[in-house]
Amino acid sequence: MNVRATPQSSSNLRSIRPLTAALLTALAFSIAGCQAPGELAQSRDKSEGDTLVAEVAPHDDTAAAADAAASAAAAPAAPPAPLAEAAKPIRADARAKGAAEQSRGQVYAEAKAMPAGNAAAQGASLDRIEVTGSRIGPAPRMLKRSQFAQMAAPSVLAPPAPPPPPMHQASVDTEKYAERDDNPVQRTSEQPLSTFSIDVDTGSYANVRRMLSDGQRPPADAVRAEEFINYFDYGHAAPASLATPFRVSTELAPAPWNAQRQLLMIGIKGFDVPKKTLPPANLVFLIDTSGSMDSPDKLPLLKSSFSMLAKQLRAQDRISIVVYAGSAGLVLPPTPGDRKEEILAALDRLQAGGSTNGGDGIRLAYAMAKQAYVGNGVNRVILATDGDFNVGTVDNNALETLVADQRKSGIALTTLGFGRGNYNDELAEKLADVGDGNHAYIDTLQEARKVLVEEMGSTLMTIARDVKIQIEFNPALVAEYRLIGYENRLLKREDFANDKVDAGDIGAGHEVTALYELTPVGSSAMRLPALRYTDSAPAVGQGGEIANLKLRYKRPGEDRSQLIETPIRRSSLRMVASEPMRMAASVAAFADTLRGGSQYDGWGWDQIIATARGLKLDDRSGQRAEFIGLVERAKVQIGEIGRVGPVAGVAVSE
Repeated sequence: MNVRATPQSSSNLRSIRPLTAALLTALAFSIAGCQAPGELAQSRDKSEGDTLVAEVAPHDDTAAAADAAASAAAAPAAPPAPLAEAAKPIRADARAKGAAEQSRGQVYAEAKAMPAGNAAAQGASLDRIEVTGSRIGPAPRMLKRSQFAQMAAPSVLAPPAPPPPPMHQASVDTEKYAERDDNPVQRTSEQPLSTFSIDVDTGSYANVRRMLSDGQRPPADAVRAEEFINYFDYGHAAPASLATPFRVSTELAPAPWNAQRQLLMIGIKGFDVPKKTLPPANLVFLIDTSGSMDSPDKLPLLKSSFSMLAKQLRAQDRISIVVYAGSAGLVLPPTPGDRKEEILAALDRLQAGGSTNGGDGIRLAYAMAKQAYVGNGVNRVILATDGDFNVGTVDNNALETLVADQRKSGIALTTLGFGRGNYNDELAEKLADVGDGNHAYIDTLQEARKVLVEEMGSTLMTIARDVKIQIEFNPALVAEYRLIGYENRLLKREDFANDKVDAGDIGAGHEVTALYELTPVGSSAMRLPALRYTDSAPAVGQGGEIANLKLRYKRPGEDRSQLIETPIRRSSLRMVASEPMRMAASVAAFADTLRGGSQYDGWGWDQIIATARGLKLDDRSGQRAEFIGLVERAKVQIGEIGRVGPVAGVAVSE
């Protein structure tokens, strides 16, 4: 747009030149506000990453200065608090915008006093203006005249609106447990074989104890009967030497809840290697330091627990510490076990924060274990976590494959669960299973001492691998049977003799217990209805055997399994169950009652408590007394829930 001046008007302009500059400034804003889009020289907005670029045609210096101030004033306000993290990359630009706003009055003062003749020289530097900001909303392509007028005034801009108050959400229970159904009653004539992998895990009992102590009813899937049973010591006979790594024993007696049935207890005891004679250990502490571990029952308890184990290490042992949050890192390279101050200091420095990339942590831990590998020694990764893997490799199947591949290198994996609210029991248990290790849950320092100090040999040193049990019941004497627990350890009958199929491991001094409920032929307590089309009853087995127990295992470092056979004879039936068997029966019934109480013929809280109280077993550890207190607590809590319906805080399995 061109403006022509006459000689007379030029004379007048020379006499009021100071006023002209100010009028031109206002005129420039008016013209810019009225311009059609086509009058802008290829005006456009560009979004490049987080930078908004606006290109304008050159004009006189007064309008350029005004436009610069207007552009700075039009930049987006600082984001509210919830968006502060997203706006970190543009904080420097925000500071520049604030400086422009502060000097806006000065810009207009300089434009007002500037001689018109300097417009061309000054305007040449304003061909391009860059305004940075976040993508909170689209930038307007044109501003109204009233907006230009407001920005032209030298008044101070109003501060941005205060951020909205933070939203407080109630904590959500996201604990995860693998879904499971109780083993069904089997008709012996249809299915005489029962095959399963042994299990030495105890995590379910300690985790349920935590829930009941918190006044929380455990979800049924959190209760695994075999882990309840194996939490306790029943005094099974031990082998005489490591040449035969474990000994198998059996007991047959009437079932405490129904004398018309029988209870078969199978006990496996591993050779107990004294701590002083344990081979050198190469341990990698793999510790979850993500934000979800920032709780007193998680990282602080974890650090205290590992400190107990660290104090038991010897000079020939090696320990490394790997942590993982958003990424994995090495805190302590392989270090001799007698450098305890250095080890404890490294543990003490750990802090929680960030997301949880468990996959990267596992990879780094195995790499460190391979670096410090000890031939003919103990090589093990000990993973301590709440299991809340939320970045990186989060698919359970992918993690299981990763661990299964690594176990072939002779490095085992033990998992220790911590915390509540987001505890992933399903993943922690499964990783230990495929990693040739065991799973425990640490809810107190007492439990940490039990697992990592008192049972250190069995926790660390494996004496038998891929241990499988297969029982063939005699249909002439046993009409029905039911395996108590081990639902996720069942194997196909052909897997028993297949040495490529993975199974459970036994550590030094470990004790494993399994229970079968049997219904003899002719008993009035049979649960399955008679079939219309059946064969005649088979002949009685050789020597009055009710079953034949077969067990396979591999020695560490060997690929071929060894076979042990133990016949179970009818003549071995006891009139009264031993105290260890009655204790095991009480624990099994407790697990069933927590899961709904459908398997034990009405044997409930009172019968469980009375049976456990009537035992005279040695209880120096206080475990039996604690068990009785736990049953009493469950009776009160679940009784209340039964009367009033579900209550807040009940965990939900996924």
